[in-house]
Amino acid sequence: MLIFSGCNRKKITRTDTPTSGIAALASDDCYGNITQEEIDVFEALNQKAFLLPIYASEKEAVELLVNDSVRLAILARDLTEAEKQSIKARNRQLVPRSQKIGIDGIAIIVHKNNPDSLISLETLQKVMTGKITAWKQLDASSKLGEIVVVFDNPASSTVYFIRDSVCGREPLATDRLHAKNNNQAVLDYVIQTPNALGVIGVNWISNPHDSTQLSFNKKIRVMAVSRTHPATYGSSYKPYPAHLYLRTYPLTRDVYVALTDLRGTLLSGFMHFVASDRGQRIILKSGLVPATKPIRTVQVREHF
Repeated sequence: MLIFSGCNRKKITRTDTPTSGIAALASDDCYGNITQEEIDVFEALNQKAFLLPIYASEKEAVELLVNDSVRLAILARDLTEAEKQSIKARNRQLVPRSQKIGIDGIAIIVHKNNPDSLISLETLQKVMTGKITAWKQLDASSKLGEIVVVFDNPASSTVYFIRDSVCGREPLATDRLHAKNNNQAVLDYVIQTPNALGVIGVNWISNPHDSTQLSFNKKIRVMAVSRTHPATYGSSYKPYPAHLYLRTYPLTRDVYVALTDLRGTLLSGFMHFVASDRGQRIILKSGLVPATKPIRTVQVREHF
C-alpha cells in the first residue's frame, strides 16, 4: 500500500488567486487596528477571499515570517539582509520583497490633567534609562510623584525604537518600565493614571472623526517632542501627519508590508491592495502618512 500510494502521489497545486482563497498573515500589534480594517475592506471587495490575521509583537511576527509559518507580515521596519537570507535558505522558491506603506510616529502620552506638555529627546532618554524617575525632575512644582512608564509589550517595536533611536542602544531601565498586554491597555492605563507616561503608536490615539487629522483622543494629553534641549514651544512638535511627513516630529518610523509568497497569490493581492489608493486611504484615516498616495500639508497653529 505504501508503494502504491507513493507511485500515485498527486502533485499539490495552489488554487488561490490575488482575490480569492484563504491565507494567514502576521501583523505587529501596534498596527492591529489598521490591519484589521484593511482586511475587512479587502474581504468586502473580494467575497471569496479569507485572511486570518495573527497579531503579535514585532519579534514574533518576524519569526513567523522567517520560519515560513506565514508569508506576509506588517512591520515597523523592513527585513534585514540576514532575515532575507534565512528565508531564502529555508525555501529557494521564496523571494522576500517589501513595500513601504506608511510613515508612523511613536506618541508620548500622559494623563489629560498632567500640565507637562513638552519633552526633549534628551529628557526622554533619561526617563527611559532611569536617570529621571520623578515628575518633579521635569517640573519642580509637580505633585505627581514617580513617573510610571508603560509600553505595550517587552518585545514590541515601540520598545526597540525607543532603545535604538532614542537611547542609542543604551539599556533601558526595565525594572521601572511596565509592559501591558497591548496598545489599548496602554491607552486605558494612561487615561486612569495621573502619573503615567505612555509610549504608543500614533494610530491608537488619532481622532478618526477629524478629517483634517489635526486632533487626538481627548481623554489623554499628547506631548510635543523636541530634538533640542530644553524643549520649547518653538522647537517641539506633536505627531500630526504633516510633521511625520516632513520628519520634524523626532519619533518617526516607516511601516512596511513584507511578503515572501509567490506572485499571483492571495497575499500578493492583499499587498497590492494595501499599497493601492483605497488601502492608502485607510492608512491616512488612521493618522499615519500614506507612502504611495500624494498628500497635502497645511500649516497649523499648535496649542500645548
